[in-house]
Amino acid sequence: MPTPDEILRGLRDIANTWRILAIFWHVYFGLLAVLLLQGARPPRNVAGVLLGLPLLSVSGLAWIHGNPFNGTVFAVSGIALIALSTRRLSHDRVRVAPWWAAAGGALLFAFGWVYPHFLDTSSFLPYLYSAPMGLIPCPTLSVVIGSALILGGLGSRAYSLVIGVTGIFYGLFGSVRLGVLIDWVLLFGALTIVFFSLSERGRDNTNAK
Repeated sequence: MPTPDEILRGLRDIANTWRILAIFWHVYFGLLAVLLLQGARPPRNVAGVLLGLPLLSVSGLAWIHGNPFNGTVFAVSGIALIALSTRRLSHDRVRVAPWWAAAGGALLFAFGWVYPHFLDTSSFLPYLYSAPMGLIPCPTLSVVIGSALILGGLGSRAYSLVIGVTGIFYGLFGSVRLGVLIDWVLLFGALTIVFFSLSERGRDNTNAK
């Protein structure tokens, strides 16, 4: 298994080599956020696929940069989310979660959007549009989990648990094993969506799926 320093160098290499792709993912999620704020409510199955695609991006870059573990985990997680979306999520429109879950989701989304680590830059400004969201695990999971929290877990306990358990692992691994202390934020968000999916209100909102 690679050492923590080797893993960190690989993540830094991805973050700085693929900035154009990071900008694409910022535009992608920015458009989704604007549409949601304007009142658009896509079908749950469509929203589920849209949130699953960035995980496949992380997988592809991990394979390119010689990290088969991340490549495999994110391929399996991304495919699982897309499969759940197409096979189990309904065509009903998404609904915004209760205020506490939506507020937590918005904070987690913002954290992933600007994820202040790995970019080689002398100012904070590049993080606003090219933080490694859609490129490496933790910021990507933060944005996806945050989005899912805002949308009440997309009406699926299984969907929430897939991203929640993945987020718990990477939040712990990043903060404890790699020493990236900001990843405690991801861990908190992942635990929140797991709690939401298992709670009475979560079950009501997700139609017990």
